Amino acid sequence: MKERNRKRRADRAAVEANRASTGGPGLVSQSPLNGSALPLTRAVFFGRALWVSIALIAANAAIYSAVGHYGFVRWDDPQYVSENPYIAGGLTWRGVWWALTTGYAANWHPLTWLSHMLDIQMFGLNGGAHHLVSVLLHTVNTLLLFGLLHSATGALGRSAFVAGMFASHPLHVESVAWVAERKDVLSTLFWLLTLYAYIRYVRRPVPGRYLAMLMMFALGLMAKPMLVTLPFVLLLLDYWPLGRVAPGANRSVWLSLAREKLPLFALALASSVVTFMVQHQQGAVAALDALPLESRAENAMVSYFGYIAHLVWPTRLAVFYPLNPALPGWEVAGCILGLIGVSIAVIAARGHRYLAVGWMWYVGTLIPVIGLIQVGEQSMADRYTYIPLIGLFLMVAWGMPELLGDWPYGRIVVPAVAALGVGACMIVARMQVEYWKSDFALWEHAALVTEGNYIAHNNLGVALANQEKRSEAAFHFSEAVRLKPNYAEAHNNLGLALASQGNTAAAIPQYSEALRIRPGFAVAHDNLAKALSAQGKFDEAIAQFTEVVHLKPDSAVALANLAAALANQGKIDEAIARYTDAVRIQPNFAEAHNNLGFALAGQGKVDAAIREFEAALRVQPNAASIHYDLGVMLNRKGDIPQAILQFEAALKLNPGYPEAQTALDSLRSRSRAQ
Repeated sequence: MKERNRKRRADRAAVEANRASTGGPGLVSQSPLNGSALPLTRAVFFGRALWVSIALIAANAAIYSAVGHYGFVRWDDPQYVSENPYIAGGLTWRGVWWALTTGYAANWHPLTWLSHMLDIQMFGLNGGAHHLVSVLLHTVNTLLLFGLLHSATGALGRSAFVAGMFASHPLHVESVAWVAERKDVLSTLFWLLTLYAYIRYVRRPVPGRYLAMLMMFALGLMAKPMLVTLPFVLLLLDYWPLGRVAPGANRSVWLSLAREKLPLFALALASSVVTFMVQHQQGAVAALDALPLESRAENAMVSYFGYIAHLVWPTRLAVFYPLNPALPGWEVAGCILGLIGVSIAVIAARGHRYLAVGWMWYVGTLIPVIGLIQVGEQSMADRYTYIPLIGLFLMVAWGMPELLGDWPYGRIVVPAVAALGVGACMIVARMQVEYWKSDFALWEHAALVTEGNYIAHNNLGVALANQEKRSEAAFHFSEAVRLKPNYAEAHNNLGLALASQGNTAAAIPQYSEALRIRPGFAVAHDNLAKALSAQGKFDEAIAQFTEVVHLKPDSAVALANLAAALANQGKIDEAIARYTDAVRIQPNFAEAHNNLGFALAGQGKVDAAIREFEAALRVQPNAASIHYDLGVMLNRKGDIPQAILQFEAALKLNPGYPEAQTALDSLRSRSRAQ
């Protein structure tokens, strides 16, 4: 056995020496891809590779099958899909133009928007179907990754392990089971297709293949701009496994390979500039005074090893990890030394190129989201590891067999341990998927496994409030405020919880505090206005409703609320003007039509009032109260037969409607008397 292992190492050394001699100190004259590599289709769908592919598909199905029964969660899903008016219309020219030009949600990713529109076109708001599309994309990504590695290296087992870990690791659950993170699985599809196109170009460098690679990269950037690091990854692949750089190659070789990728670097730069501008305009980028650069850098250093810790022991995973503004100095220093030490070690291990490639892949692809430019309030995010972890999987997949290669039982133990590792990840990932079944499960888990998680407590409070558990909701909103006193959303939500319990007096200071923290918080202005109205403070309420209209001039609801407050003050002309604006903006706003009808009736404009009640009925034909209101107006006009029909319709819809029954009996008596 030892003799066989020594012979194997000698053969590998001879191959490396041959490559060095044919390529000299510069580019290798003939890439190993031209000789031994497999076509991608054969690397996935023939022989033993086919059975590996089937196993990978089965693993994904076992982990993610339950999401087909899940709906949307209220963490970005509403603004991305379920309550986005541009997405809800499906694939339309208006929607396509919006996708190409919008910076909504602090991102420019038109391809992601289009994928959500296509889902709506095909499945409507069936959340389970949207989830399954993401699972399908993740499965395709798994097969592509396996095929690419098998094609480039010829190593079936190691490629299968990397793909298996990619498919099953719990850190990837967030990217797959969260509808709003469609951009992860979609952009990675084009990332992998770009790598495939690059391998084809290396095999035969013709313009058509380069153009295909460029197009795949552009599409990937249009799905998620995190892909900007891809040109650097291609340089890593030149080093290993493509073998385009000979041992001892000088700087000119690397410069030549970098020049080859200049169009890709140009695309990456353009995407970075656009992304920064959009996120800055949308207020998603934290200012330096809010989070100093020193704090960002410290968090970044610690996060690199935090992700590795979660890779090795994937427990206590959460949808949100709060920032720690005061990291221990020893922890930061240790992580910095660790990064430097590992980087030096893998670069020095020239006989094991996969170590440098895997480590630099991991470190480099995390740079856009490591927090140096802070977007959001999280310290880390599981979704950010979707591509970077591939690098660490490569290090393990190629490192363990070499490390245990001289051990007599290595050829048995390594595959067994690999299979156990993938199997264990599948079990934990399946458990992690369960937390995405509802808002309550998601945020209850996050609050349990993290400390100081104000976001988790606030969102758990919202989930409880939606279940009518008002006192429990108030507790979690209070906890969110305690953990982060300047959290405007939590103050507003606490106010709502208190108001729902009948404690309007206690709710008003919470709304006011939310507005002190964020003066342009339209929802808090609206809630404060309603609370003031409930206390009869109509002048103050009108001032708040007016501010809401100022902040949201195209909101029909805001205009209708202002109109109602004006009507309560007897300012009927102003109320009519605001109601008119509301129904102009939203013609199918039944409540506004109905209230406008009342206001017009109060001025004796019976015909105009009837038109508004009829408009309201066209939107809500089964509203008994509107039939009754229309009947009253028709009776006032003297149209007794039509009034009777409306009262009858109201009673048919609501047999226990006493006012309608009284009015109908009165009209019938009058009709008989005549």
